Amino acid sequence: MIDVKKILDLQTRNVVDWHTKVELKEKELPWQFIEENNMWNFSLWHEEDIARIKDIDPMRIVEAKRNIDKFNQSRNNAMEKIDEWILSYLDSNNVKPGEKIHSETPGMMIDRLSIMSLKKYHMLEETVREGASEEHKATCAGKVKVLEEQISDLAGSLVVLFSDLSGSRLRFKVYRQFKMYNDPNLNPELYSRKQKN
Repeated sequence: MIDVKKILDLQTRNVVDWHTKVELKEKELPWQFIEENNMWNFSLWHEEDIARIKDIDPMRIVEAKRNIDKFNQSRNNAMEKIDEWILSYLDSNNVKPGEKIHSETPGMMIDRLSIMSLKKYHMLEETVREGASEEHKATCAGKVKVLEEQISDLAGSLVVLFSDLSGSRLRFKVYRQFKMYNDPNLNPELYSRKQKN
């Protein structure tokens, strides 16, 4: 269905390349959606770093918070697109859904792999950071090993999930996030202000 090793390779390559220049390169589905999800996680990661700086212009923190909301919505939209593509693929290949439902969707698992790829990249940076203590570097190296194990475990679980979906042993649904804080019609802080104006 989808080559999980290719997902891991794409996410790792993106994270390295995008620290020089963020550029989407995938042309085919579902790879466009997987890369898009990875890009929003990448963007979120770096805005989250900025939002935690204490001695910067407060307006930059406001901007970071707004970007975080926007990027998070886009990240969730990309997860849903991945899941929609997989369901369409299964349907077009006449795969009958299994009886048991899997509560975590493939898109959610791919998203988690994306986040772990970012964590691993930045934790690896800490293992060689100039000025960091040897103890810090060793602690971070230990965390890299844990992250590698977690990535391997989750990737293996995703392989099994794809097999179970293809073999009609499991099914899943697209879980809509319905982020209310971004919607001016659902966030009371936004629509109450709109009504006053």
